[in-house]
Amino acid sequence: MQHEKKVMRTYHRELALSFVVYAVLLFGANWLGRPMADGVLRTAVLLSPVIGFGLMIWTIARHVRRIDEFMRQSLLETFAIAAAITAAVTFSYGFLETAGFPRLSMFAVWPLMGASWMLVCLGRWLLKR
Repeated sequence: MQHEKKVMRTYHRELALSFVVYAVLLFGANWLGRPMADGVLRTAVLLSPVIGFGLMIWTIARHVRRIDEFMRQSLLETFAIAAAITAAVTFSYGFLETAGFPRLSMFAVWPLMGASWMLVCLGRWLLKR
């Protein structure tokens, strides 16, 4: 049990740090990049938040390697179901766009994925009770 708590503390600390990097880069990119003239430098500045996002991916991958097999299987099953829900919703909305619904930005996919992941976690937790 102590190992699991240590692993979770490390994960939360690393994820928080990577999120802070992402937020700082996002704020900086919007503040500096938006008024810049079009060009390679502006593109690089506006893409810089991806560095923080990459750190989040790296943190999650490290966490998956640290946890035991049961937790890894549970986490990956939850993620797979959430990914399938996200795929179904975005695919369905594609058809709705053809029917005249407004086009959505790709930025809508990540919050949808997060919401799907939380719903699956909640559903699995309720089923265990």
